[in-house]
Amino acid sequence: MKRWDLIVIGMGLAGLTAAKAAAEKGAKVLIVGRGMGSVTLFGNTIDLLGEIPPGKDMQGDLTRWIAAHPHHPYAKTGWAGIEASLGAFRSLFPPPYTFDTVGSGNSLVPTGVGTLRPSYLLPATMTAGVGMSPSDTIIVGLKGFKDFQGDTVSLHLQCRGVNLSLPRYGLEGLTAIALARLMDEESFRERLGEAIRSQMAGEKRVGLPAILGVSAPADVLKTLEAITGAKVFEIPMLPPSIPGLRIFHRFREALIAQGVTFLMGNPVTAAKVKEGRCEEITVHNPPIATVFRAENYILATGRFLGGGLWADMERITEPLFHLPVFQPESRGLWFRERFFQPEAHPIHRAGIVTDEDLRPVDSEGRVLLRNVRAAGSILAHHEAIEGHSSEGIDIATGNLAAGRALSS
Repeated sequence: MKRWDLIVIGMGLAGLTAAKAAAEKGAKVLIVGRGMGSVTLFGNTIDLLGEIPPGKDMQGDLTRWIAAHPHHPYAKTGWAGIEASLGAFRSLFPPPYTFDTVGSGNSLVPTGVGTLRPSYLLPATMTAGVGMSPSDTIIVGLKGFKDFQGDTVSLHLQCRGVNLSLPRYGLEGLTAIALARLMDEESFRERLGEAIRSQMAGEKRVGLPAILGVSAPADVLKTLEAITGAKVFEIPMLPPSIPGLRIFHRFREALIAQGVTFLMGNPVTAAKVKEGRCEEITVHNPPIATVFRAENYILATGRFLGGGLWADMERITEPLFHLPVFQPESRGLWFRERFFQPEAHPIHRAGIVTDEDLRPVDSEGRVLLRNVRAAGSILAHHEAIEGHSSEGIDIATGNLAAGRALSS
């Protein structure tokens, strides 16, 4: 039976980052996941910490924030670890489809509900949306595309909006993925560009749903800007996320080229633990159950959506290694009195507590599994969604977990 240097459990951004970091160190890596991970659902930009206002220096402010939040996952990596991991991520996306900051810190990005949210690294297809103003922007929707309501977005952003129809292509009812694939066809995007130009009234920016191609978004952007004479930008929308799909495909392409083995679509159903070490995992592909062994393992299964944490009527549990989960004392304390309020619900801080090497520990701080690391949103003591830090946590801790696993 083949023995791996590292098995990564989970194909979200944390797992992909860990697999990449390990492969670059020459490790034999297997990555296992029951699906493509949440990056394909929600991934658009790379959020680092939304609490830091736009225009502020990210390094200095985040360093001070970490000092004030010693239990947060960022405290394990520090700014140096965050910066290095973001650099490794950006290296996967050379020009023309890059991920960059606009300025030295966060930027406010238009969203599919017509709000502005803070983010740190933006794909090249979204940067033109930063600093948009109502007077110079037109929002373009597509008739029959239900995942992006152009009228609503333009209303909330207080700019002009139009919904286009391209009868020749039969857009009614098409999904985001189908539309993005149409965008990859030059003839379609040329026709779309001409239709947009015919509706413009001197605007200098054009906002579109985030469907500007799967394989060649920079080419789509270039074509539309050339035809309209305006700066074009994508607006994040409902899942699935086309920008997130681009991230996943780029990781998968790079990892396979580095020799990483993908096992996608089959869940890990069991782990054998002996004397404080994981000896093997079982992957179930009915009716076959296959055992895989490695020197080290990374648990990057996410929280509730990814199946990394389970919740019943009384407790939150971790189903694979049965690790203790940091959580409120009772179910009655999971949520605050009102659902919508500024403070995050206590349940959102639930997760696995680790030592500095990201190995899971018990309530006394004793290491439970010496060759297992946890990474990503399954970690405790963070509010990634409310704090606009999900991708930053995934990338920074995934990179750290791989490094610590291979140096042990």
